[in-house]
Amino acid sequence: MKAGLRDFFDQQLEAVVAEAPQAVHDLLDEVTLYVEDHPEPRLLRELGLRHRRSLCGLYSGVPLTERPATISGVLSEAIYLYREGILAMSRDGRGRIDTGELRRQIQITLLHELGHHHGLDEQELAQLGY
Repeated sequence: MKAGLRDFFDQQLEAVVAEAPQAVHDLLDEVTLYVEDHPEPRLLRELGLRHRRSLCGLYSGVPLTERPATISGVLSEAIYLYREGILAMSRDGRGRIDTGELRRQIQITLLHELGHHHGLDEQELAQLGY
């Protein structure tokens, strides 16, 4: 990915996070947020996906609803956002990036992955619009 496009994405991400309510900031304090251009090929194979632009985000960890009272030896929770997948969802019919749609897709992906952190499954997230 070209540096200019990466910087543009990251600026939009920062704007989305800055505009988020305090409750979202509090949730982000509980997980590490990683932003990468695309998922690793190994991860795509594990998930049964063929194209690296088919994944916008991923939650890695033990959801709060499944976490035992005494937990140790487990990696900390993390959310991964993948620029290429989110950018692909943000393009208009001519292939241009729609900035408003980009911000919307960033917000949807971030909230979706935070939902997984709190134990929501794909069906529940879909019902909520994420």
